[in-house]
Amino acid sequence: MKIGILSDTHNHADNTRAALAELRRREITRLVHCGDITTPEIVHLFAGWNVTFVWGNMDRDWAELSDAARRIGVSIPQMSREIEIDGKLIGVTHGADQKILYNMMMSGKYVYVCHGHTHERRDEVRSAYGVRLINPGALGGSRPQARSVCILDPASGDLEFIEFPEMA
Repeated sequence: MKIGILSDTHNHADNTRAALAELRRREITRLVHCGDITTPEIVHLFAGWNVTFVWGNMDRDWAELSDAARRIGVSIPQMSREIEIDGKLIGVTHGADQKILYNMMMSGKYVYVCHGHTHERRDEVRSAYGVRLINPGALGGSRPQARSVCILDPASGDLEFIEFPEMA
């Protein structure tokens, strides 16, 4: 099963809608959002998706975001989460708390650790820890690179970044 990985939507609804449409076109049904959702309206765009959210440093109204997650029938965000797909354990955090990110990376527990925060794409293997760090880039906020998301096939390790150069 392939998963779509998004991060740093920063309340940019149009970009989020476009990214979700592209993921749907590619028949992706499982999503991970690596934080900086920022508003309940963005959470509502994920209604009908099997999505895992984590908190970002810009997700300040935890009560409203948690309520929005409950309303669309998904688990409320946490600082970090883990999911298992195709027998591979995947860690998810935002990355603003470097201690959480490094502990996940060094734990030896995860095949993949997905994070956001930097707004820059990342696909890096840390062989000493047996982990691959993945950052899909950002759909909102500052723009050091073109807007992007990625698709991961946990079983094969194939990773594809999807860039949206036309997005603001």
